[in-house]
Amino acid sequence: MKNRLLFLGPPGAGKGTQAQLLSASHHLLHLSTGDLLRAEVQAGTPLGQEAEAVMARGELVSDDLVLAIVRHRLEAHSGGWLLDGFPRNLPQAIALDGLLAELGQSIELVVLMELEEPQLLLRLLGRGRADDNEAVIRHRLEVYRDQTAPLIAHYQAQSLLRSVEASGTVDEISARIASLLS
Repeated sequence: MKNRLLFLGPPGAGKGTQAQLLSASHHLLHLSTGDLLRAEVQAGTPLGQEAEAVMARGELVSDDLVLAIVRHRLEAHSGGWLLDGFPRNLPQAIALDGLLAELGQSIELVVLMELEEPQLLLRLLGRGRADDNEAVIRHRLEVYRDQTAPLIAHYQAQSLLRSVEASGTVDEISARIASLLS
């Protein structure tokens, strides 16, 4: 079974939900960038202190710092893992490829969760978050198309990418993803 995974897809496709379910059912380390940063800060690690200082200034945490945190987690873990929300752009993907090669832990499967924009808008507007209004959501989808979508070609070129229709129930989508793992 493939157990070193990366989830790609637009905001609202259900990556986080599916990543949590799959990680729990297959005993995978779930590496969500936001969760990683919060965990390092909470643990008070040197990387966490550095990240906290950057975030306190209202700045984005650098790719190098995120990669250092990912490295820290992967070095301490011998089993499978699932990356969710990282990499977000081609330079990050290339840096991640180098890190994983160095660790001898290459990605075995990239799952692209696909959903049409009208359904994405409905899902995101339905979450009820304060920052989820239509203008903000459309901007986030545009950023995804500009920055993250080029990763599709990057992973296709490595024969790692498989698409999953992200409509339907959580269980239906989970079953589609599980069918790709064998």
